Amino acid sequence: MATSSSSMKITEIQSSTRTQRIASHSHVKGLGLDENGLAEAFGGGLVGQEQAREACGIVVEMIRSKKMAGRALLFAGPPGTGKTALALALAQELGPKVPFCPMVGSEVYSTEVKKTEILMENFRRAIGLRIKETKSVYEGEVTEIVPQEIDNPLGGYGKSISHVLVTLRTAKGSKQLRLDPSVYENIQKERIQAGDVIYIESNSGAVKRVGRCDVYSTEADLEADEYVPLPKGEVLKKKEIVQDVTLNDLDSANARPQGGNDVVSMMNSIMKPKKTEITEKLRLEINKVVNQYIEEGIAELIPGVLFIDEVHMLDIECFTYLNRALESTLAPIVIMATNRGQCTVRGTDVVSPHGIPLDLIDRLLIIRTVPYALEQIAKILSIRAKTEGLALSDESLALLSEIGTQTSLRYAVQLLSPAKILAEAQGRDCITEADITEASELFYDSKGSAKLLQQNQDRFLSN
Repeated sequence: MATSSSSMKITEIQSSTRTQRIASHSHVKGLGLDENGLAEAFGGGLVGQEQAREACGIVVEMIRSKKMAGRALLFAGPPGTGKTALALALAQELGPKVPFCPMVGSEVYSTEVKKTEILMENFRRAIGLRIKETKSVYEGEVTEIVPQEIDNPLGGYGKSISHVLVTLRTAKGSKQLRLDPSVYENIQKERIQAGDVIYIESNSGAVKRVGRCDVYSTEADLEADEYVPLPKGEVLKKKEIVQDVTLNDLDSANARPQGGNDVVSMMNSIMKPKKTEITEKLRLEINKVVNQYIEEGIAELIPGVLFIDEVHMLDIECFTYLNRALESTLAPIVIMATNRGQCTVRGTDVVSPHGIPLDLIDRLLIIRTVPYALEQIAKILSIRAKTEGLALSDESLALLSEIGTQTSLRYAVQLLSPAKILAEAQGRDCITEADITEASELFYDSKGSAKLLQQNQDRFLSN
């Protein structure tokens, strides 16, 4: 009998994991400093800018030792010299627990809210508050969830839940809890099932899913869940709960009117404008409560980083407000970036360095960034190609680096993806010199476009 093994086809199952989007600074992982605080030639995804990176390292130490509050930093340099990358690297060094709030200078111009209000919102978003509370909680692995149903008291065929029975297990024992229907709603929102480790606050009924019990870690070859060990001790215990919030979260929560659950209240909340200003009176009240929590040792203030890119887009009203806001006791570390030289301060006729008033410049620590050399551009391009999963030949990398020195680094980086598509159209996996040349002929850089515009000025419409 003939076998069918020759016709058997085996296909590999493709992963259903979403591909992460490659952004402009996906390759930046840190400042790339050694243990002495000196910049390595290449480290943390950054190349060159050794002086600027070492200066950022000192700023990180100042922030960690809480000696930078109320001060501001300015990254100044030509376009494409890594100012935004340095700010993101600084945020990476500080870690995920320190709030980092990026914004662009033009964000303040809105028809709904005042410019100073948007600035203050971002200021408050960059100030973290770590609240530590010791609460009585029921913690353990869920072994059973049984909702108890009764006939609907309002009549009809539907059933309503009177209570829910949840059994929690620890290494020391187990306990069955009779919970309110509102707690069951929280359980459903958290998508809790048997085998999950959870804790329920005894006073508020708040439910938090910690993770999947590590007993089930061998259920599947690939699992996106976080596995945690089975809790020790009794089911009912005292637990220190740590919550990280920002001052803007507290402002928004207290400014939001608490409407009813009826249709009229819901429709009113939908019809209201999306953006509402938070009053200064409310913020002062929240500051009082926060200061009280800090004095009592319940909360710890974590000044984060507010990064304002294209700071020259702010006007004199915003700069005056920044001067006052930096003197506040609750002020984050403000980092600004600009690529402007001598230019007019918006809203005035005054010409000032970087388009920033002189009285504010006096408050700033200024870090300069310088243009990249040919070897540095080549290294940056090879890092970007590796990040995007592209294969470059040595000749194409040399040509692209040369194009980067003649035009700009950003233009050279942008040519990578079109060149890859051109290479694939020719049936190649590796980008060659011909692909780079063709891509540069198809897409103009800013200097080439300006030159073409000047040569054909009479063909274009103008004022």
